[in-house]
Amino acid sequence: MNILIIGSGGREHALAWKIKQSPLVEKLYCSPANAGIAQVAEVVELKDHAAIVNFAKAANIALVVIGPEVPLVEGLADKLRAENIPTFGPSANAAQLEGSKGFTKDLCKEFNIPTAAYARFDALEPALAYAAKHPLPVVLKADGLAAGKGVMIPTTHEEAAENLREIFGGKFGAAGASVVIEEFMEGEELSFFALADGEHALAFGAAQDHKRVGEGDTGPNTGGMGTYALDELLPQALEDTIMQSIIAPTMAGMKARGMPFQGVLFAGLMLTKDGPKLIEYNARFGDPETQSLMLRLESDVVPYLLASANGTLASMPKPTIAKDAVICVVMAANGYPDAYEKNTVIRGLEKAATLPDVQIFHAGTAEKNGEILAIGGRALNVCARAKTLKEAQGKAYAAIDTIDWPQGFCRRDIGWRRA
Repeated sequence: MNILIIGSGGREHALAWKIKQSPLVEKLYCSPANAGIAQVAEVVELKDHAAIVNFAKAANIALVVIGPEVPLVEGLADKLRAENIPTFGPSANAAQLEGSKGFTKDLCKEFNIPTAAYARFDALEPALAYAAKHPLPVVLKADGLAAGKGVMIPTTHEEAAENLREIFGGKFGAAGASVVIEEFMEGEELSFFALADGEHALAFGAAQDHKRVGEGDTGPNTGGMGTYALDELLPQALEDTIMQSIIAPTMAGMKARGMPFQGVLFAGLMLTKDGPKLIEYNARFGDPETQSLMLRLESDVVPYLLASANGTLASMPKPTIAKDAVICVVMAANGYPDAYEKNTVIRGLEKAATLPDVQIFHAGTAEKNGEILAIGGRALNVCARAKTLKEAQGKAYAAIDTIDWPQGFCRRDIGWRRA
């Protein structure tokens, strides 16, 4: 079969790498792709939704896998399904789970999904009044899509007021036209993934993300500076609780609202003393969590993506996930997540990729005149798999030390909680 992936990040490279291994795949395409994806898939330039639909029909595409959230929220999956093209990803209505934090909080309230207490505001003054009386720390979230950076956690009421003025003043663009104010939850965060076909959901693994730019989980939030995955993150009893108390009522609630969810439910969770609680949903695979998930996944991923698209997940067995530990370290351009230099040259990748048990996924890269250029804030994902997390760490950082990129940096403590 022919498969088309939409996206250009590390997530899409990891998906392309895994999909390419399937014996079911005849031809793999990707748009817009990156320098790494170009090594495993044919790159096609598809500038808008209409071009994607037309290409899918002309190239006899049997499955479209939509990676990023923006095309999902904009309704790409709807347009493809309207032409009877099997698609992995939710409808625009269902993608509101990520597109609007307020939508998700209201769903949680209606269907008794455990989450933090909250209030929603569409104007600055009422939000200021509410925050001024709220216990500290407090969590402020831009309602819309903000590339994983729309969350602020002030520790003083003065800081909260300043942050609210920034959000309503346009810090996150249109995403900040509405704000959710939440109680601060204490515990350990977990990124949990379940495939869904509108009726059924199937647990698909978990990872832990390091969102803050600085070591020791300090500094501003980013799109993610690295992840790790290993068995002890997700004991069977915890997986069962998450599926029963969070995923199942979400599926039922979305169906009751007339917007059944197909694709992957990425639940950002807080493991509190009272059990797992939902922080927020993403309506697509995480980045850089997917890199860790795909490296541990031993099953062929394509039948699972197809079952999600075709409504047949109930017949699928649990995926086989390796016992090994996996780490994914993000290499980013100096200055990220703020202003950073673009079009700097990355060298040494071929040598690094030959190291045992190492896999390098590209994110914000492009190839020009035989050189790999960093064109995005997060450029590379250097991953490794080993029997223990400590071993995986050693392999990943040895590969990083082989890469010659003076204008880039990484955190040196990914996986520190359990290594």
